[in-house]
Amino acid sequence: MPLILLLGLAGFASAVSLRATDPMLGLVAGDLGVTLQQAALLSSAYTLPYALMQVVLGPVGDAIGKALLIRIALAVLTVGLALSAVAPTYGTVMAARILAGGFAGGIIPGAMALIGDRVPWSGRQVAISRFLIAVILGQVCGSAAGGPVAELLGWRAVFGLSAGLTALVCAATLLGLRGQGGPRARLSFADARSRYVSVLANPVSLAVFATVALEGFLVLGAFPFVAPMLGGHGGSGAFEAGIVLVAFAGGGVLYSLTVRHLVAGLGQWRMMQAGGVLFGLCYLSMALPLAWPAVGAVFLVAGFAFYMLHNSLQTQATELAPTARGSAVALFAASFFLGQGAGPVVYGALAHRAGFTAPFLLAGTLMIALGFLGVRLIRR
Repeated sequence: MPLILLLGLAGFASAVSLRATDPMLGLVAGDLGVTLQQAALLSSAYTLPYALMQVVLGPVGDAIGKALLIRIALAVLTVGLALSAVAPTYGTVMAARILAGGFAGGIIPGAMALIGDRVPWSGRQVAISRFLIAVILGQVCGSAAGGPVAELLGWRAVFGLSAGLTALVCAATLLGLRGQGGPRARLSFADARSRYVSVLANPVSLAVFATVALEGFLVLGAFPFVAPMLGGHGGSGAFEAGIVLVAFAGGGVLYSLTVRHLVAGLGQWRMMQAGGVLFGLCYLSMALPLAWPAVGAVFLVAGFAFYMLHNSLQTQATELAPTARGSAVALFAASFFLGQGAGPVVYGALAHRAGFTAPFLLAGTLMIALGFLGVRLIRR
């Protein structure tokens, strides 16, 4: 099985488990007897451990081999999802999400680092965009299936089906990733520290990490509030929220199919700036009296714009430290998910005071600035 295809399956399974909860948080809140703001913290319970564990998983991947790390991460993610399906209380669901998120952090970053090892720089952005198609399709399936399955069979069934999918992909990687690990190195605290020192010695690193952290906070941090925000646009349930989130992911697929032409026509820097502006305008349009299907169309454009910026940052991350690529991509992912994990906390407080549209207006305004600021910092 070709490497990109197999890594894509792993990324697909990881993305399903990440996005499946977003459209069903209202159902989870009602069943467990908690507020919507508390249910939204289940997203942070996945994304924050995902981010924090990168500090450990990056050097581990560089030492034991990125292919082995991906297989281990898939196995533990399967266990975490299965526990999420049977956990009886809000606290135990939270604990299971923490376990799942912590080890899911070894899959997509590990796959991107492995692509960086195997694909030359000239073709890397296109190769990563092909891998992203699988990840985005996972987001599509998670968002699209999460809401309807939760309404038909209950939210626990969503976690159970995700666990079964991840188990199948884990079995496939046990065979398909043999011989892809590359040379192994010594695993120790001193070795890990030296790898991180080499990453941070590159002055571009901090600019890339800061930009992607803000991007995660502004864009994906608001996703748990898509369902309640749609209440002001005529959408009233998990089904409508799932459709809108699918549209966002669909925009990412369109980007992946056109990336070669975009890079050739705009260049990486202008593409990042255009992505920030276009995305910001999409989120700002949530203040308009749009019907919820029109909001879905806007989110399709927003997904396209988001990946114009994000995929460029991903490609930069794979070249920050070629001799410690796993550690560099891990810090990149940690920054992105720390920003994403902080989003529901901050936006929850803002939504409580100013309404569910307010987070999208704030994020849209700041994203326009981020496209230009990120390019300026990285190029300097």
